[in-house]
Amino acid sequence: MEKRLMLGNEAVARGLYEAGCSFVSSYPGTPSSEITKYASEHIYAEWAPNEKVSVEASVGASFAGARAFSAMKHVGLNVAADPLFTASYTGVGGGLVIAVADDMGCHPSQNEQDSRHYALSMKLPMLEPCDSQECLDYTRLAFELSEQYDTPVLLRLSTRVSHSRSVAAEGKPKPYDLKDYVKDARKWVMTPANARPAHVKVEKRMLALGEACETTPLNTVIRGTENKIGVISAGHAYLTAREALGDKASYFKLGMIYPLPVGPIAEFAKTVDELWVIEELDDFIETHCRKHGFKVRGKADLSPLGEYTAQQLRDAILAPCCACSCETTHESGQNTTNQPQPTPDIHSGLCPPPPRPPVLCPGCPHWGSFAAIKKLGLTVMGDIGCYTLGASPPLSAIDFCLCMGASVSGLHGVLKARPEFAKSTVAVIGDSTFWHSGITGLLNIVYNQTPATVLILDNATTAMTGHQPSPGTGETLMGQKAPAADLETVCRGLGVQSVATVDPRDQKALEAALTEALAADEPSVIICRRSCVIQEVWR
Repeated sequence: MEKRLMLGNEAVARGLYEAGCSFVSSYPGTPSSEITKYASEHIYAEWAPNEKVSVEASVGASFAGARAFSAMKHVGLNVAADPLFTASYTGVGGGLVIAVADDMGCHPSQNEQDSRHYALSMKLPMLEPCDSQECLDYTRLAFELSEQYDTPVLLRLSTRVSHSRSVAAEGKPKPYDLKDYVKDARKWVMTPANARPAHVKVEKRMLALGEACETTPLNTVIRGTENKIGVISAGHAYLTAREALGDKASYFKLGMIYPLPVGPIAEFAKTVDELWVIEELDDFIETHCRKHGFKVRGKADLSPLGEYTAQQLRDAILAPCCACSCETTHESGQNTTNQPQPTPDIHSGLCPPPPRPPVLCPGCPHWGSFAAIKKLGLTVMGDIGCYTLGASPPLSAIDFCLCMGASVSGLHGVLKARPEFAKSTVAVIGDSTFWHSGITGLLNIVYNQTPATVLILDNATTAMTGHQPSPGTGETLMGQKAPAADLETVCRGLGVQSVATVDPRDQKALEAALTEALAADEPSVIICRRSCVIQEVWR
């Protein structure tokens, strides 16, 4: 087996290839995007308009007997939740694995949602790797578990695991023949009459998985040189705990984080004086431990916010006396601020570098769109993409940003509550985000006769996540030519009569289009069309 440095996402893609997966459908979302791109080098992969579509397509491929996969970021799982909750009832044909990349620290995201709660509520097993080797191995294993227990399997990643490189050994691809299709409406057609017995099947499956997690080799014990401190952890938090506490602590490392074991934790707890749960974001593992009567320390001493640092864990767990240089510890060991603690600057006496928040690229066409908006003094309902950076100085031109597509739907709500705002408020959404979830919001505006002005910033790519193609770009992830969905035709097809297309660098034309649209008593769409400057450089 060849060993080499791999990005965590690259290792997941390698695992797909080695597992015989033959269908991948995703929507790009950092930090998960590279998985699908790397997968396309070996197997069929595609970008879907959104995560719901990608999961439904993957379930369809599984229904047909193929091993299938979909990747998304944590907020994308919200969009995909509808089909996944019911796919838990239907089970699978070929193995089905869904990767979700959480973003502790909000590096490229609008929240710090903890996706482990979805595993619990969907009643789906979830695995969590901590490095590239485990990313590869767990991906392969996830397909085996999926078919063994007739269930989709969730693979939880994080920004650090997805975007860090470590050594992984490549294995041989496993030949996989499509499973035979057998007509079975009771399994696949989730009417109430079929869903009720399917729920019974799900509960039996969870009991079986609960028994399996008591003995799975995915959960391992690493013994330290001392018996004072024991740590229960998983994923990136486990690696940070190892860095912080070294070999003096013992570790119960979880690879399967739902369902969680009971017996092995009890045995581990007997071997240490003090038991800590170190997990980033919510107290998911800690709640399980307390439910089963284990005395553990965790969130009361740590923080539910962001990523942990090794120094933060040392301060909380080892708690050196802050008044002297002795080795004594505080009686409670509690971090009373309950906030992440900064790592001391090794260059004492030097000021830390100033923050450098992301801004729009020089030459970005969105500068022109926001310049006209700002000149007219408009209130802006924003959306998710590069153009969200228009909220930052010096533009400071976005007033609202919630989730994909919410600019359009949100503007409708604003104008129904305050009709007078129609002359001074617009929605801004990118082309890829419009295909993702803006269409239905615009349809709602037309249907409910709201005189809203929507700007679609068409830069001909999905720029923020790595310049992936979308339904409007005329090509697929596999490099094939494809029909390019036409924004003007789609908007008119939804019933918008006033559709204008302008170059955002032509400020006079854009200002005139905005003025005309805001004065109208009907829905209006302005398409600000100019290619991403980075795309132009690459070409």
